[in-house]
Amino acid sequence: MEIILKLDVANLGYKDDIVNVKNGYANNYLLPQGMAIIATPMNKKIHAETLRQRAFKEEKLRKDAETMKAALDGKNVRLTAKVGENGQLFGSINNMQVADALKEQYNYDVDRKKIVVDGTKIKEVGTYTALVNVYRDVKATLNLEVVAEVEAAAE
Repeated sequence: MEIILKLDVANLGYKDDIVNVKNGYANNYLLPQGMAIIATPMNKKIHAETLRQRAFKEEKLRKDAETMKAALDGKNVRLTAKVGENGQLFGSINNMQVADALKEQYNYDVDRKKIVVDGTKIKEVGTYTALVNVYRDVKATLNLEVVAEVEAAAE
């Protein structure tokens, strides 16, 4: 029996694959569990149209991601933090602070979960790099400059 998978099925195929399986496997497991539908000519046409529309949406998302990557790539983000006498930060710089600095300095709204700071955390003054996962395989690189916060009250 020919079926269209609605979910990834181990040792069988991935979502939207059209595969042949034995009748019992399809009727007793895949169809009742909602993992597949029967590949009738009408379902095949609907499936083809769905794939075509998804490819169109995917292309638009990819173009938007490439535009965002071009805008972000190589940007210098300046972060200020309180520093002790030996250059060690009080606390550390994380991806949330990088996202806030991007919003403040360049008006780019990037989800903090998509920012990966080089290493785990920044704990000293200096220059670092961060990756922004704009889209699946589209990544932008940011240059981070961590500087000491100058206190106005110190005279």
